[in-house]
Amino acid sequence: MASDLSPVYADGPWTHRDVPANGARFHVAELGEGPLALFLHGFPQFWWTWRHQLPAFAEAGYRAVAMDLRGIGGSDKPPRGYDPLTLTMDVTGVIRALGESNAVLIGHGWGAGLAWTAATMRPKAVRRLVIVGAAHPRVFRSALLTHPGQIAASRHIFAAQRPMQAERSLVKDGGAHVARMLENWSRPGWPDATVESRYRQAIQIPGVAHNAMEYYRWQVRSLVRPDGLRYHQRMRALTEVPTLHLHGALDRAVLDSTARGSGVHVNAPYRWRLLDGIGHFPQEEAPDTFTAEVLGWLRDEEPDR
Repeated sequence: MASDLSPVYADGPWTHRDVPANGARFHVAELGEGPLALFLHGFPQFWWTWRHQLPAFAEAGYRAVAMDLRGIGGSDKPPRGYDPLTLTMDVTGVIRALGESNAVLIGHGWGAGLAWTAATMRPKAVRRLVIVGAAHPRVFRSALLTHPGQIAASRHIFAAQRPMQAERSLVKDGGAHVARMLENWSRPGWPDATVESRYRQAIQIPGVAHNAMEYYRWQVRSLVRPDGLRYHQRMRALTEVPTLHLHGALDRAVLDSTARGSGVHVNAPYRWRLLDGIGHFPQEEAPDTFTAEVLGWLRDEEPDR
C-alpha cells in the first residue's frame, strides 16, 4: 500500500499527517503557523493541487493545510458518505481536529461546493470563503437542468453515472483520460509532463476512481432524490460569510456564464474576479496571480461587494 500511495506523499516544506474527523481518517499536508487556511481540492486532483499556495500562505502568516477529501489520495476510502452534508461534516471535523474553531476555506471544484455548504450551514466555522472554478450549488443544479452549454460541458458528470465503466475509463491506459480532462479544461500549454504524471498516478490508487465517481453520481441523483431536494432546499439560506469568487475565463468544465451570478446567494461582501487566459485550475495554471488575488483580498479587512 505504501507504494500505491507514493504520489500522495510529495516532498516539500510541508508536513504530512493524518487527522481523525467524522468517523474517518484524513490525510493533510501542513505548513506554517497562524490563523488556519484550509484548502479543499477538486477533480481529478488531491491535496497536491495547492502545493504552490502552502508555502506562500505560510510566509504570509497562515497555518496552511491542504486535505485529501473522503475517498481520495491518502484519506480513508469508506464505501459511503459521498453526499455534500457528510463531506462538509468531514471538512468542519478536520477544522476541529486541527484544534481550531474556524478557518479561511479555499475550495476548488468539488471542494468549492463543500466550502459553500460549510459557509451556509456552519457559518461559525468559516471566517472567509474563497470559491474557485465552481458555481453555488443551487446555481449549478439549475444549470445542469436548463443551460445547454453547461449540460454539454458536464458530459463527464453524466458519463460517471455508468456503473463500473466510468471507473475503468479513468484508470485505463495508465490514467490517460485524466490527462485529457486536465488538458481540455485548462489554458493552452498546461499541464506539463510532471503534473500530468502525478495526477495519472493518483487516480490509480485503489478505490480512488470509484469514489471520485460517487461524488458525481450523487450530484445527478440529487436532482430527483429526496435527500438531494432537501439539501438544495437548505442551501436556499443566504451565505453570511465574506466571499471571493475566482473563475478562469477559459474554464470549459464550469462555464463562467454558469458561475457568474452566484453572488445572489451571499448576504455579505462578495467579490467576483474573472481571470483572463486561465482555465479550470487557476491555482496551478497561474499560481502567482491566483495567490496574489487571494492574499490581497484576505488582507482587506472590509472587502468590497
